[in-house]
Amino acid sequence: MLRTRILTALVLLPLMIGALFFLPEPGWAAFAWLITAVGLWEWGRFFRFSAWQHVLLTGGASALAGWMWLTGWQPEAFVQVSVLVLWLAVAPLWLKFRWTLQHKLAGAFLGLWLLLPLWLALLEWRPSPQAAWQLLALMALVWVADTAAYFSGKAFGRHKLAPAVSPGKSWEGVYGALIAVGGYALLVRASGIFSFSSAPVWVWLVGAWLLTAVSIVGDLLESWFKRMAGMKDSSQLLPGHGGVLDRIDSLIAMLAVASAVRYFAGA
Repeated sequence: MLRTRILTALVLLPLMIGALFFLPEPGWAAFAWLITAVGLWEWGRFFRFSAWQHVLLTGGASALAGWMWLTGWQPEAFVQVSVLVLWLAVAPLWLKFRWTLQHKLAGAFLGLWLLLPLWLALLEWRPSPQAAWQLLALMALVWVADTAAYFSGKAFGRHKLAPAVSPGKSWEGVYGALIAVGGYALLVRASGIFSFSSAPVWVWLVGAWLLTAVSIVGDLLESWFKRMAGMKDSSQLLPGHGGVLDRIDSLIAMLAVASAVRYFAGA
């Protein structure tokens, strides 16, 4: 199992880095949409979509994304507000009360609410190959948090974070993630790769911790929907890793919220 995970990662990592740094804007938009579309397909599996329902969801969303790209449409304030409402209010409440959802149409709309902002965020944070370092730094925040949470939880985990949703996660893992991300945020601030690098240290720390908390919510929300669907993984597309959603669940939340915060901060 470990060997399979490593081999898959050795294939995926160069592919992602190559696309991030070398694809022109149209190519990056298409690559980012491929990830999003596969995520939508996996999301439909949680609701037992039929083949034609999968086609309607991914095809309709692809047509909408194509229109956005061709017209140069940019997310308005109401879109960014909806993202903040979703991840700062709806998702935490969903996890707290462990709501269930069986209606396929409602599930489709929720999937679009979750995943379309991800695609828009991937385009916003990487408008050209020259901006690739910024998006990579953002995505690395999640990887740092996940790694620190895993090792600190394994070493010190005693108190379960959400046992009914994801029994393997602990509060000690969360604390380890916050400590590691705090250090990582200070390193990124010192690098000066963002236009707002001169912001006070406390702003960077609070922002990084907020994004870490949101990424955990994203992870837990996908875990809850998998549990509702009776599935261990969102699919088996990535040997040893499960599905695409299993790899990007935290990024879905974090990148969308980062874009919304950037929008309202005018950064």
